[in-house]
Amino acid sequence: MPTARAASLKTQEKGPASVSTISTLEELEAIYGLPGESSTAKEINWVSPEYRALIEASPFAVLATSGPEGLDCSPRGDVSGFVRVQDDRTVLLPDRRGNNRVDSLRNIVRDGRVGMLFLIPGSGTTLRVNGQAELSTAPDLLASFAVKGQAPRSVIIITVDAIYFQCARAIVRSGLWKADSQVDPKGLPTPGQILAGLTEGRVGGQAYDDEWPERAAKTLW
Repeated sequence: MPTARAASLKTQEKGPASVSTISTLEELEAIYGLPGESSTAKEINWVSPEYRALIEASPFAVLATSGPEGLDCSPRGDVSGFVRVQDDRTVLLPDRRGNNRVDSLRNIVRDGRVGMLFLIPGSGTTLRVNGQAELSTAPDLLASFAVKGQAPRSVIIITVDAIYFQCARAIVRSGLWKADSQVDPKGLPTPGQILAGLTEGRVGGQAYDDEWPERAAKTLW
């Protein structure tokens, strides 16, 4: 009679054999086919007037970076137009105050490849930008991004390699901008609860949550 361990090993051995994976581009293309012209013609390596309008309308973007420790994806937000189009190959992203982990900045210093996804509230269209980034601390540049007297400590300069809009299917499926899609935050764990649970109460807790609104208001920029 097989032991429990032997049965477990036998199940594990069978597991991978029942999973079909895609390991070559040929296999992938056989399933998905090739993109149509509308999917490829939209990709350019410069900021067109239409793409500039989307960037300037966006108050929120996600910045993706890569470094020796792996990948990072960081939310970035400010008033619409917070990402500045310097010219048709260059966009500027001020690094506003955050948690001071600077994961994105550490990655950029060591690997300049970045990707950005811009969202526009109320619009299904999103915009993707891929490029090469570097950090600037030029005083005049920092001062030009000051808000309420607070300048960023650095500005991310991105040279555009590829820019293109993404179709609205993901936004439509998710109902992202619909009022009835909003989640009641009372049903979610708070930052204070998460921290307390992960640190056995050393940090976080109700005091953290109570102090957050005032702390955030004083440190937005």
